[in-house]
Parts: sequence; C-alpha cells; structure tokens
Amino acid sequence: MTDVLGVILAGGLSRRMEGPEKSLLELGNLPLVQHVSDRLRTQVSQVVLNANGDAKRFDFLGLSVVGDTVKDFAGPLAGVLAGMRWAHENTNASHILTAAADTPFFPEDYAARMISELKAQNAQIVLASSAGRRHPVFGLWSVDLADNLEKFLVDEEGRKVMLFVERYRSSLAEFKATDPDPFFNVNTPDDMRLAEEFVLEHSDT
Repeated sequence: MTDVLGVILAGGLSRRMEGPEKSLLELGNLPLVQHVSDRLRTQVSQVVLNANGDAKRFDFLGLSVVGDTVKDFAGPLAGVLAGMRWAHENTNASHILTAAADTPFFPEDYAARMISELKAQNAQIVLASSAGRRHPVFGLWSVDLADNLEKFLVDEEGRKVMLFVERYRSSLAEFKATDPDPFFNVNTPDDMRLAEEFVLEHSDT
C-alpha cells in the first residue's frame, strides 16, 4: 500500500474573508481547520499542518505545524513542497495527500479513492475532481518530486498548480457531485453562511 502523509494546507492569506484567518473561524462550534483535521485523520496514519506565522495558534489541533520553505507566500504549491520536505525528513511516506483548511466537507473516502487512482494509472500526481471541475489543492503527490517542485517555484517563479502538474504523469479521481459540492471551500462570509446552513440541516437529521 502507498504510504501517505496527510497535509492540511492553511498557508493562505484569507484576502476574501474581510480580515479574520478563515481556518480559525468557527463552523458548528469548531474551527474550520478542526473539521478538516478530524476528517483527514480518519483516512491516513499521520497528519501535519502547513501554516506560516506563529504556530501556537494551532496548538489545539495537536499537529506538527510546517511552514513554507520558500518565501513570499508562493501559493498552495509552497505548502505542497513543505509537506514533501517534512515527509522526507520525518517519515517513510512515499506520497503526501493534501487538503485545504477551508474545505470541511471533503469525502470520507478521499484518501482511498486517490490512492486507488494513483495505482491504477501509475501516476505521479492525482488530483481530485467533481462535476467536471478539478480541485488542484486536493492532490496526492509523490515525494520524489520535491526537488523539481522547488526548482519550479524558485528558479522559474512558477505559481500555477496545473503548470507543474502537467509536466508529470497525472490523473484525476472523479468524485460524485453533491449539494454542496464535496470540495466546497469557504472563501467569503457568504460561503460561511452557506456552510453553517448545511451543518444545521444535517445536525437535525
């Protein structure tokens, strides 16, 4: 079986959230990132958090916090690289499985489906997809690509996920579209209100 480290990506700047750090906003009495952590922990043997700044604000999660290894907030790929480096230095994981810290409803079979697709297609990278739309922050990434990714980020000043992905053997794992979409992410106050409505509806069922 592919040995996988779960990596929660929380390194964004929350520009559209009108100030607050969105991963720490509460949804159903728990911070968004707690929802993500709880769901990912059931699917992989170990999880770490990619975040920048004071790591103590995430102490309540009980996770190792890994900062970006490249500067200037280089986007989600910087978090992928940080996860790869941490996996190489601290685990025997051959791959990392990434999840966004603002996406509380991702599938409970996310890891299993991604690993299955990776093996079936002999891919180096697998991205999640739903309703015909790719979700580049949700990926299964070979740790062996770390040096190439660092070169892409630093030497080529590359930031776009798909520009990197398309250079390697990649595949998509298609997930059933639901309402809300399983990869629905909370970017704005309106998104948070929708998420709260969904949680409330399901707490009564």
